[in-house]
Amino acid sequence: MKRLAKRYLAKIAVAGAGYVGLANAVLLATRCDVRLLDIVKEKAAMINDRKSPVVDDLIEEYLRTKVLSLEATTDSSYAYEDAEFVIVATPTNYDPEKGYFNTRSVEAVIATVLAVNPLATIVIRSTVPVGYTAKVKAMFETDKIFFCPEFLREGKALFDNLHPSRIVVGEDSAESRRFAGLLRDCSLDRRVPVIYAGSTEAEAVKLFSNTYLALRIAFFNEMDTYAEIRDLSTRQIIEGVCADPRIGDHYNNPSFGYGGYCLPKDTQQLRANYSEIPNDIVSAIVESNSTRKDHIASMILKRKPRSVGVYRLTMKKDSDNFRYSSVQGIMKRLKAKGIPVYIYEPGLSEREFFGSEVVEDLARFKEMCDVIVSNRIAPELEDVKEKLYTRDLFCRD
Repeated sequence: MKRLAKRYLAKIAVAGAGYVGLANAVLLATRCDVRLLDIVKEKAAMINDRKSPVVDDLIEEYLRTKVLSLEATTDSSYAYEDAEFVIVATPTNYDPEKGYFNTRSVEAVIATVLAVNPLATIVIRSTVPVGYTAKVKAMFETDKIFFCPEFLREGKALFDNLHPSRIVVGEDSAESRRFAGLLRDCSLDRRVPVIYAGSTEAEAVKLFSNTYLALRIAFFNEMDTYAEIRDLSTRQIIEGVCADPRIGDHYNNPSFGYGGYCLPKDTQQLRANYSEIPNDIVSAIVESNSTRKDHIASMILKRKPRSVGVYRLTMKKDSDNFRYSSVQGIMKRLKAKGIPVYIYEPGLSEREFFGSEVVEDLARFKEMCDVIVSNRIAPELEDVKEKLYTRDLFCRD
């Protein structure tokens, strides 16, 4: 694919075409020359064909309708060779045995970039443990690395890049100020606040931000557990509590627990970072998510179902991600009690998921299940309301 003949603000490479990497690449490609690297050939081909490999309406729209200087490739040398900035957006899953994120993919990118283009500035946007950037700078004997956290929602990744709440940069230097300027200038909100901090402080900002969000979810879920057991109206309690402007009427819709790409692993990582530091709240947040699943499973079992259907493994509307979704924990609890569990998930091509049958036909799914469990209400469940178990009180994420 030919690069567009136009003056761009910078030449940028992005490693990783998941939510973070693709959203960054599309955002910056509106005014910069961007090469997006991914190891999956099919994914790179889709992007070059202007199709999104992730579910995000705005990414799909931008790829389809906007003039973007964006080229996807599987060739790391080609991606990095003339880049001024290389954004690292590779997965960093939490390893429960080691108690830390698996950061091997980040280190692999850094090593390759330093071999191919040692003049490039490396910007880590993957989520990493507190203190990680200082560690890899020492490991690779370079100062050309800084951390810049992202704050994106599933299915809204590009929107949140175009309308950022803030830009946090883990360094105050000419390179970091230029990079922050690129993020700001490619956004639609040019007055976005920019916060310059040390890389370790910026890493803490990321983990504490997500842990606070998990805390808020846990709080309203625990309130809902109390109300459900006491046969009270959770909605009335939430509306009364959230009328206080210090609390606010947002991020308060009960669910089966927090899940997805970020909150489970980030809360566990922060707890690991607290290993030798006194804490009560952070550990309680992690434990509360398991307690919530116990409660949801017990309420379903009270209905004495012969079979249970799970409507969608995804936790949010307009998302294709069901990694670490809380409903999977509920499924395990039900199956441990001998209850057959069936799944309706259009995003799955397999006919079985962890020992549960995946039912393609929605009408058949509805008919074969005594109780249908859904984290979020969907219009197509209207005709089986009497079978439905959900805690979605406000019909929003």
